[in-house]
Amino acid sequence: MLPSHHDDGYFAPMPLKEKTIERIYWTIGEVAEQLGVNTSLLRYWEKEFGTLRPKRTTKGDRLYTKDDIEKVREIQALLRDRGFTIQGAKDTLKRKKDVRDGHEELVGRLIRVREELLRLRERLSAEVSLLEA
Repeated sequence: MLPSHHDDGYFAPMPLKEKTIERIYWTIGEVAEQLGVNTSLLRYWEKEFGTLRPKRTTKGDRLYTKDDIEKVREIQALLRDRGFTIQGAKDTLKRKKDVRDGHEELVGRLIRVREELLRLRERLSAEVSLLEA
């Protein structure tokens, strides 16, 4: 089907597709409201948990990213929902980080092993071709 056009030979304008701009930063007040906590609690958690480091404006205002908000949600779940102490939550988050780091290292080692196996397969294939000739 051909695009519609006017009698004067010009094409009809396409309807504008509304652009959705995804937010990158939220203020500490917005994050506190989302999570139902006080801003002072977020500042306290920031001091206690080294992994929580929101960006700062030149005025010193905190700007939280999606990743920061996820970290806060995780801290909140450990402390409020699961009843961990601050130290228990810190230990749990550290163990999770250690597991993630170990996982990344393992994936890197497996990729290197795979590359070596592919090189060996190529060499064996070349040698078999020579023997068959």
